[in-house]
Amino acid sequence: MKRHLLGLALAASSLAAGPASAACEEIRHLADSYIICSFDPARETIRVYGVPDGATDPLTYWAVRDILREDREFLVFGMNGGMYHPGYLPVGLLVEYGRERRPLNREAGEGNFFLKPNGVFFVGKGAAGVMETEAFAKAQPEVQFATQSGPMLVVDGRIHPRFLPNSDSLYVRNGVGILPDGRVAFAISRSAVRFHDFATLFRDALGCRGALFLDGSISSLYAPDVRRNDRFSRMGTVIAVAGGLPY
Repeated sequence: MKRHLLGLALAASSLAAGPASAACEEIRHLADSYIICSFDPARETIRVYGVPDGATDPLTYWAVRDILREDREFLVFGMNGGMYHPGYLPVGLLVEYGRERRPLNREAGEGNFFLKPNGVFFVGKGAAGVMETEAFAKAQPEVQFATQSGPMLVVDGRIHPRFLPNSDSLYVRNGVGILPDGRVAFAISRSAVRFHDFATLFRDALGCRGALFLDGSISSLYAPDVRRNDRFSRMGTVIAVAGGLPY
């Protein structure tokens, strides 16, 4: 067990310090495999994109790639970024280039999004964060990009109180957390896992004190580092990391 934990700690350490060109790697946690991709918001461009106003088609990684090309940028990494209504409108907050396109959702309801506490992933100037929804509403941080989802996986170092260690609800899941050094860690499971195990990945293997669930039915990834391109995914929101094309 000690050797297993040491291996996870070394993997998390390499994620926290690795360059952008080697941002993704695979680790094992509680007998399951996960792809983890980490990026430094102080050095790398992390954005959130929603379906354009008036559009009826979902987002794809190719669509985001085309958006970036207009500004001579390319897609380094992509992950589905939250839940949406029919028509691909986000269920909760969406902030894009500093403009609030959809408001913060503090209502009660059914489904994972409303399994309180839920939360917000956001990117500001040179920093990123994951914050529980009510705390976000109170703090009102200045953000350039944000997406709301739920439930929170880890809040102040504690696992969501509704998660059951022996739950039989198994899905491929993806989420986002903040590493101890401020890097953003995106994770997706290779196979179906329960909420509790996924949350302990962020808390115990990666050392995140805050982490947010993104989805468990359309979990997808664009990560050339690990030869992953879920090009058939249809999404309402995409979290993307962009790089600049040479002139």
